[in-house]
Parts: sequence; C-alpha cells; structure tokens
Amino acid sequence: MIEEIREKYNQEFTEKSFENFIGSLQAGSGNSLDFKVNESPLFIDTKLKNKLVEACDELVYQLKTDEFKVHCKAAVPENYYMPGDDDHPVFLQLDFGIVEQDGELTPQLIELQGFPSLYAYQAFLDQTVRQHFNIPERFTTYFNGHDFESYIKLFKNTLVGDEDPENCILLEISPDKQKTRIDFKLTEKYTGVKTVDVFDLKARDNKIYYLKDGKETEVKRIYNRVIFDELEKLPVKPEFNFHKNYDVTWLGHPNWFFKISKHTLPFLNSKYSPECYFLNDFDFRTADLSEYVLKPLYSFAGSGVKIDLTADDLISIKDPHNYIIQRKVDYKPILKTPDGYSKAEIRMMMLWHDQPVLVNNLLRTSKGKMMGVDFNKGKIWIGSNIVYFPGTL
Repeated sequence: MIEEIREKYNQEFTEKSFENFIGSLQAGSGNSLDFKVNESPLFIDTKLKNKLVEACDELVYQLKTDEFKVHCKAAVPENYYMPGDDDHPVFLQLDFGIVEQDGELTPQLIELQGFPSLYAYQAFLDQTVRQHFNIPERFTTYFNGHDFESYIKLFKNTLVGDEDPENCILLEISPDKQKTRIDFKLTEKYTGVKTVDVFDLKARDNKIYYLKDGKETEVKRIYNRVIFDELEKLPVKPEFNFHKNYDVTWLGHPNWFFKISKHTLPFLNSKYSPECYFLNDFDFRTADLSEYVLKPLYSFAGSGVKIDLTADDLISIKDPHNYIIQRKVDYKPILKTPDGYSKAEIRMMMLWHDQPVLVNNLLRTSKGKMMGVDFNKGKIWIGSNIVYFPGTL
C-alpha cells in the first residue's frame, strides 16, 4: 500500500504544485519560511510506526529512572547552570535514523533533546500539505488520537496554563533573524504567546517585564527557545540574567537543554540505540574506527561532528570527557524521488505534563553524508517535511 501511495504522489507531483505549496507556507506565516522544505512528505506503514513508538517507550522509560536523574546532573556545565530546576523537561524530542535490519525498516536513535522543536509549524505544515497534495484521508501525523484541534489545545495549555497569554512569552535572541522564526509566528497565531527578544526584557528584583503595546507587562511563563552557546557568543549581554532565580515558570527549564542531550546517549541501552561511549571511556586503539562517528557534547546543528576518524584525530583531543563516540548508523534511503532515494530521519515530538505524551513528528531528509543543507547542495527532494502513517479507524 505504501508503495502505491508513493507512486501516486510522485506521478501527480508538479513543480507548479510545489511552488503553490511553498507560497501557502509563506502566506500563512508572514513570509517567514527560511529553510529547505522537501518536495514530499514520507509515508510509512503501521509496522514502522509501531517500532518508532516502541523505541520511544523503551528509551523514555530509562529517562524516568532514578539512575538517569543522577547521570544527568553532570551534563550541565557549571557556567550554564541555572537555579530553579524542575523534575522533568516539558519538551522532549527523539531523532531516529531509519535503517534496514534483517530485511525490515527499523529506527535507530541518533540524538535526543529536552528542548522545544517546531511544535506550531509542524501542525501548520500538515494542514498546508493536505491543501496542495493528495494525502490518503485515513493517514495522520499525530499520535495518541490527536488531531489538529486537540493538538493545538494541548500545546496552548502547555504554554499558557492558567495564565493570560499576555503574561507568557516565547523567548529568543534576535527572533526575526532566526531560521525557525516561522514557528514563532505560528506559535503566536495558535496560542497568543508573543515572541520577545531577550534584549527587550526588563528585570526588577525577581520579576521580569516586557513591553506590550507600549505597556510594561509582567512575564509569568517563558517558552524558552534561547540556545546558550549563541548567547555566549554575543559581544553585549542582556539585562536579563539567566543565572538568577526569577519568579517565572520555565517551559522548559534551560538546564534540560543539557540534561537530555548527547550527554544522555552513553547512558541508554536499547536495540533502538546504537552503542555510544564518552571518548575517555572508549579504547579506540583496538576498535575499527570506520564504524564510529565522533560528536562534541557541546556543539549544535552538526557542528564539530567527524565521520571519517583516525586514531590521530582522537589522540589529539585534550578533553575527551567532552566528546562521545557513537557507532555509525547506516541510513537506508527510503524516500523515492525523481533522481534516486533520500535518507530519512524522523523526530518524535513529545509534551511532558505528568507523563511524556507522544504527539507529532518532524521529517528530515538527505542525499549526502549527513542531514542539513551544507551536505546536500545542488540536490532536490531533500530538506524537512512530515511523516504520514495509517491512523486508527
């Protein structure tokens, strides 16, 4: 069935339909789309979808243990630590590369994060895809029985809680210059939560304020989108001090950016998680380094990742405790395109209130060595989109 859906989609696809689709994404978001969107979503069957859900269940179970609470304490660098931590993240993402094992497609964990993803944009993307392309009616992107309306209701409640939306903000550095600004625009559209530049916050005692329509307005909940290494690189620091314990609720608390991160990977033990070690715990002199990839703990968007390793590369590293070495994942190209197949990485997106709940997904595709436009220059049918699978009747 999936093959038939794929063939039908590819046959019906036209450059004009894709151009109109991108136009709708821009028109519905104030012309804020600033990243490559794949010409197609990915269609998967129930079997692979169930494996993805099982993988999430197995791995999240380990994140809820007392052992992990001890392990993750060492993840937050001292200069980034913030007081007022909470018991769990509000947002949780698990990224899986799709591989072939024993003739079947299966997920393998690549990375994970206790930090928000494109929660508003992915809902908008699903609606826009359906406006321009023929998606089987029974197929969905949502988990746990959600649809667009129930998902947006849950997302808004996550951000706003019992407060007035004007007392809740999405916090970012120079938000109008961020590639993810389309998500900020749509978050405000769906929830009423305004995006605020960290430099526009004012702090008095332990309270925080921003200007709304020229009026000083207290901030009670912060949907945090600030990545700390970006903040550290700035020549001028904001008045708002991330190291002070203000009278606000964090969504989620900045410490979870580090607590659930690459630092987590060596802790996990699952058939869905490739073996991974801190470099200082790994005997690389006896290992086949062609089977491993090196990743700095504290780098983002693929920065510093090294695929083709030599022993000299590893010997030269002065702080091996700040690196992980992970067995390579051999992605299976599964998205059929007009000029070959694209590899797929699926982000499973959760919201965590009392318990983590799987809600939606995000697709990243590549025809190069890694995900990201830098590894896919001149290629088509790559970039981000969304995954569809059969829903319940």
